Amino acid sequence: MKSFGRRAQGLRLERVQASPRWGGEGFRNLHPIPPGLRDLQAPRPTLGEFLCGGKRRVPDAPLPAHDPRAAWLRAPDTGLRATWLGHSTVLVEIGGRRILTDPVWGPRASPSRLAGPKRFQPVPVGLAKMPPIDLVVLSHDHYDHLDYPTVTALAKTGVPFVTSLGVGAHLEAFGVRPELVTELDWWEHHDLPGSEIRVSAAPSQHFSGRGLKDRNATLWSSFVIRSQRHGVFFSGDTGLTSEYALIRDRLGPFDLVMLEVGAFHPSWGDIHLGPANALEAHALLGGGAFLPVHWGTFSLALHAWDEPAETLLELGTRRGTPLVMPRLGEAVEPVRIEGVSPWWRGVGGAERPEAPPAPAMTMPPSLPWPLD
Repeated sequence: MKSFGRRAQGLRLERVQASPRWGGEGFRNLHPIPPGLRDLQAPRPTLGEFLCGGKRRVPDAPLPAHDPRAAWLRAPDTGLRATWLGHSTVLVEIGGRRILTDPVWGPRASPSRLAGPKRFQPVPVGLAKMPPIDLVVLSHDHYDHLDYPTVTALAKTGVPFVTSLGVGAHLEAFGVRPELVTELDWWEHHDLPGSEIRVSAAPSQHFSGRGLKDRNATLWSSFVIRSQRHGVFFSGDTGLTSEYALIRDRLGPFDLVMLEVGAFHPSWGDIHLGPANALEAHALLGGGAFLPVHWGTFSLALHAWDEPAETLLELGTRRGTPLVMPRLGEAVEPVRIEGVSPWWRGVGGAERPEAPPAPAMTMPPSLPWPLD
């Protein structure tokens, strides 16, 4: 299946295996999993629970969304603007350039168009109607971040990609020309030609893989995007790690911090943040306007679809965190945002009846878990 991608070979494989992160059979996280980030008493969800269990995992109606194209016609007054387009896809306008993170326009977070987690919320604007993109930043190779139909479409536009070590093999398999792919190890950077933009790869705590036999064959990263005036942090997928303090010291400060808050569960708290740990990561990064991502598009865990937003709003307000929680497609300049309107309330608010008992079938250990 073409959507699986391709393994690194030749010089790319040599560079992968030369990385300090390479552990002989795959990439490894930098530190042992910190205690307290994972509830060892919480049972891992069964496959049946993942497929059928949980309440209100999708909204009963489409979420409110904006068409951002009119806003994109003028440059941001402050020099920095972000438009959340769903899940971890954000158009960041910075230093006079447009940078797109983890673009996913496909119908499913899956190698198949017929099975797997289905998008419950459309992208506010079609991919063909997007303005010219100067750079795509891809954090890692999971299906809800590296989307085959989206990349094949973007490949035809000639846009360059910056990504983590090894992921370039997938991109080239999907039609991206080799000269348009830049792969980074942690703490390496890429300067976008003809601009003031520097993109740096930084540590994260996650895993990778698109099939049964390529677990951790490619690296996962967070990314920092800097112009002369502004700094933006993008987490990709990650658990909480002390490396965020080092990222702050080496690559900060940040005007905008985009952290994942959805698809969390107590039994995998070491590889996803969830709202509470996202707030801790935000503090370690030194603050900045906090735009939550990785929610509101796919059902990838057992929690209610709006639980990440509700929990973040409650905890973040208590802590005085400068939250930026725009509607889908709403172009915002984060330095101007004051307060949050909980726009998601009232969408699919009635609880659904309990799902029927799920079969007690555990996820095979050879499959990536969780699926994102």
